[in-house]
Amino acid sequence: MANAPKKNTRENARSKKSRSTGRQAAAKMQVGEGGEPHQTTTGEVLTSNQGVPIADHQNTLTVGPRGPQLIEDSFMREKITHFDHERIPERAVHARGYAAHGYFEAYGKNAPLTKAAFLQPGVKTDVFVRFSTVAGSKGSPDTARDVRGFAVKFYTTEGNYDLVGNNIPVFFIQDAIKFPDLIHSVKPAPDRGFPQAQSAHDSFWDFVSLTPESVNMLMWVMSDRAIPRSFRMMDGFGVHTFRLINKSGKSTFVKFHWRPKLGAVSLIWDEALAIAGADPDFHRRDLWNAIEDGDYPEWELSVQAFSEEEADAFDFDVLDPTKLVPEELVPLRPLGKMVLNRNVDNFFAETEQVAFCPSHVVPGIDLSNDPLLQGRLFSYLDTQLSRLGSPNFHQIPVNKPRCPVGNFQRDGHMQTGAQATRVAYEPNSLDDGGPREDPKRGFQSYPAEEFGQKLRIRPESFADHYTQARQFWHSMTEPEQRHIIGGFSFELGKVQRQEIRERMVGHLMVVDPDLAKSVAEKLGLEGKIRPARPAVEPRDIEPSPALSQYRAVKGDLGGKKVGVLVTDGAPSRLFRALKKAVKAAGGQLATVAVRPAPVALDDGTSLEVDHFLAGAPSAVFDAVVLIPGPDEVEELLSLSASVDWVRDAFAHLKVIGYTPEIVTILERANIERFAAEDDGLVELSNKAVKTFVEEASQHRCWDREPAVR
Repeated sequence: MANAPKKNTRENARSKKSRSTGRQAAAKMQVGEGGEPHQTTTGEVLTSNQGVPIADHQNTLTVGPRGPQLIEDSFMREKITHFDHERIPERAVHARGYAAHGYFEAYGKNAPLTKAAFLQPGVKTDVFVRFSTVAGSKGSPDTARDVRGFAVKFYTTEGNYDLVGNNIPVFFIQDAIKFPDLIHSVKPAPDRGFPQAQSAHDSFWDFVSLTPESVNMLMWVMSDRAIPRSFRMMDGFGVHTFRLINKSGKSTFVKFHWRPKLGAVSLIWDEALAIAGADPDFHRRDLWNAIEDGDYPEWELSVQAFSEEEADAFDFDVLDPTKLVPEELVPLRPLGKMVLNRNVDNFFAETEQVAFCPSHVVPGIDLSNDPLLQGRLFSYLDTQLSRLGSPNFHQIPVNKPRCPVGNFQRDGHMQTGAQATRVAYEPNSLDDGGPREDPKRGFQSYPAEEFGQKLRIRPESFADHYTQARQFWHSMTEPEQRHIIGGFSFELGKVQRQEIRERMVGHLMVVDPDLAKSVAEKLGLEGKIRPARPAVEPRDIEPSPALSQYRAVKGDLGGKKVGVLVTDGAPSRLFRALKKAVKAAGGQLATVAVRPAPVALDDGTSLEVDHFLAGAPSAVFDAVVLIPGPDEVEELLSLSASVDWVRDAFAHLKVIGYTPEIVTILERANIERFAAEDDGLVELSNKAVKTFVEEASQHRCWDREPAVR
């Protein structure tokens, strides 16, 4: 009986407490300002599509407050099914996506955690990875402020495993029944069809300001995490708590993390806007070019592993998808690395037709009772049936397992497998040698005990919506805090209803008064804000440095691009020294000229250029250099595009290298006066190339920001 699951004493206590508090406790958990439940204001009663009045529209029916969801919940299934079938063939969410092929290679010593075959020492498994934005349509720009999808399909020897996550470790909502509401609020309004691929509008902020559980996620989305520099420089998270099962049947709770080899790097807001105009395919182009150039992106897969007893001791609930486990509490444990080394052959056949489902798990990996995950297990499969038109979507090559498949499922739309057998059922005695159950190798769900009343209620352990949001804020560097203030101020400034702005800033007052004050000042709301009334008073906990992007800058040019503005007569020795130094630091040098035509360097060498000035603003580069020929400076001075090229790079906090001849352009851009005190303005000679690369490796000149932004 060593493998028998233990009774969850915490579950017992919570179930009894929930039953004793009844609907009063449930009401506290409903959306609405101050935790108050919504009430009908028109006299109309919310009903199902069959006209059945709905008593609770906020919570899925579960076994006890923390138990699994029940398939008998027809209201949830009707709502999710309708939502999943709203759009064909474009995905309702994650429509704007890009993908690549690669492999995953497991490290050693994973067996104590899991029996999953693809995680055993040295095993190499093919993968297909799709990155995406959430809110926008297929035609929206890559650099919109949004959550990014990070979905990985492992073609393992035991079947396909889909790890379907995001680049942010928490989510907006706690229960999947609210997902259609969230997406409807952020999508274009049904009466006017806009705005597109953005959340800076009334309906989104109306919903989230009435949904306190969203506050932690909003802190992440208003940070630079929502505008990554590249797919290659983006973290990934499984979001939910999962189980790993080893050969002895032992279960360990885990949180999945993907960490990019290049480090997590983001754009800043004004830069993202400029790139959206100059190159709306910026992230797609970046991934495609990197793989074509042999600069293969790489991530390390790690888990935070903890027992149920350890989870019981945490001061938050690991089944709550709006919460994370701080790395200082449970460190990361590496499992293996993933490399993307091949672009798709056909975008539609692969990137568009790939079907990810969180329910696709393999022996050694299992699920938890996270209520958002439980809803996703139904929703994703239902979505594929609508979007791909058939239960046979698994026969599409990009979805097809690389291991043997055998069962008695037959026919259906788009059936391509012609089974030569008279038997389409089991058990049977007519098909000797046909597929049969394998109790030893087959997938078995972890035998967790579940008990409790059938309820529509949130666990009281889900009620603290502000403590981790406060921790996130206090963990940020000063530049990151400035950007979060800017994100909230911009988005709420686009909201027309003042009561929505006031309600949202009221939530920020609970997170941090200084944050709320800064946003209120930018919105002209000083003295007009009252704090929200949380159902559970937030606590002050230690900051988590791991939550900050900018505390852990790698300090190299890996994966980054340096734009060099050249003209006829440009110094050839300096150009070659720059190219060599940038390449040695792991970066790429791209040339920009006034026109899309070759230029002649000062030694007579003809140089083919990569971009022309009007088509390649400095925003698309990570650092810039100006090395024109002496006789061409006057032409550059006459062009507003060249002056803007330098001025924008300075405003976007980039390192700028320049030769003495172009000081007049710096003066015209009104930045020459900063040269003596700004380390990011580097006057170049052959000896100063090293200094430029060292400064550019820091990615941004944060000390410059207060003066220019």
